[in-house]
Amino acid sequence: MSQTRLFSLKMNDGFFMLMLGLGTSAPPQVAKSEVEKAIKRAIDVGYRHIDSAYTYQNEEEIGRAIQMKIADGTVKRGDLFYTTKLWSTFFHPELVQTCLESSLRKLQLSYVDLYLMHFPIAMKPGEDFFPKDTHGNIIFDTVDLCTTWEALEKCKDAGLAKSIGVSNFNCKQLEMILNKPGLKYKPVCNQKPKKY
Repeated sequence: MSQTRLFSLKMNDGFFMLMLGLGTSAPPQVAKSEVEKAIKRAIDVGYRHIDSAYTYQNEEEIGRAIQMKIADGTVKRGDLFYTTKLWSTFFHPELVQTCLESSLRKLQLSYVDLYLMHFPIAMKPGEDFFPKDTHGNIIFDTVDLCTTWEALEKCKDAGLAKSIGVSNFNCKQLEMILNKPGLKYKPVCNQKPKKY
């Protein structure tokens, strides 16, 4: 058995997820160049799972670092497990693949290993990560999370994501997906589940 397999977990879709990963969320005062350096250093010391998200706004830097480490022979694409997340302003089914394709372009990758719904809350589509009204209140949107999930299933079918899952869902929200009529793929994980 390979070293990688020893530190991985087999998910319900048959793929393996590396248990130890590098999270890439950083406060705004951290220079983007530092993210790139951190990813290169992490790969050099043995990290193979990188966890990011559309809203972290650092996927271009991560992508450059990954491509450099592939180019210099440190890793192959298949050695890495890359996770990214669908942001809440892209929950309309017709926007799901658009968000993933944007991440893939920035990363210079043809697929991600895991694509997650970042939060179980839809917000008004648009350029703002946190759209607000004139009073400063977040503008939420009404989107059936099951239709968003169906769009994630299509991303998996298209080969853009090997596995799909959710993040920050409570039991009721997760059961809604699991009990959805016509469910094609079960979520492989619920990253950082919250108690609501």
